[in-house]
Amino acid sequence: MSDDILAARARSRPGLPVAIVIGGCGGMGMACVRRLAQHHAVVIADLDGARAEQAAAALAAEGYSVAGAGCDATDAAAVAALFAHAARLGPVTAIAHVLGLSPSMADAPTILTVNLVAPALVAEAALAHMPPGGAAVFVSSIAGHGTRVPDAVQPILDAPLDPDFRASITAALPDLTSSDAYRFSKATLLRFCRRNAAAWGARGLRINSLSPGLIRTPMGDREFDRSPAKGALLQRIPLERQGELTEIADGLEFLLSNKASFITGTDLLIDGGLVATNEPG
Repeated sequence: MSDDILAARARSRPGLPVAIVIGGCGGMGMACVRRLAQHHAVVIADLDGARAEQAAAALAAEGYSVAGAGCDATDAAAVAALFAHAARLGPVTAIAHVLGLSPSMADAPTILTVNLVAPALVAEAALAHMPPGGAAVFVSSIAGHGTRVPDAVQPILDAPLDPDFRASITAALPDLTSSDAYRFSKATLLRFCRRNAAAWGARGLRINSLSPGLIRTPMGDREFDRSPAKGALLQRIPLERQGELTEIADGLEFLLSNKASFITGTDLLIDGGLVATNEPG
């Protein structure tokens, strides 16, 4: 989208802070876009730029200040360009990183690339563009809780921007499954937010993760067919139901708001108590 069009969209509601939603065209992403658009000018970022534009146009017709942008979040230049465009709307004060691949969507190296390289690039760009008071939330998963990454592999996963990242992972774990890649990536994303809290705090910024449990989404529904174990998990949820997308949006909105102004470097678990059922005692 051109800068002129972005600016015109922003002028429909002047003075709004800007939020970027990475992976905003999916079910969970769109729920977050709708919520943040109540008080922000929102840039929807998606690998498919046309899809992002269409989603933005539909929401703009409803009166929201929304723009769409194509962005390969695993490409540093594309992420930098996204933030530069968004900054033309106003100060970028909120980042919602919803992008991620599930085990059924790709092979192990690709899952690790999308689930770790993209967040690292987005965080890097956010530090360069966000004013003090800004915040970011990176969506992880309950799969990251209780997952122990092999000691020899953790340092590799902790450096996703290393030029040899993908080759190093393949060499260290040549038989890595997509399921384990997903779990390792989500555990490392939780760790990433904790480890970056100090650097972000020094800039007056906050960084947190949010871990959904079983949430009703089109992607999640497909996983029931491909993973019988997911049905067993559903039976163990203390609240005896799946979560709703609006409940994820509630949590994300809170973490990005001033109500969470003293919360950083931590994870908000929204899982109906499922992880607690695995706790000892």
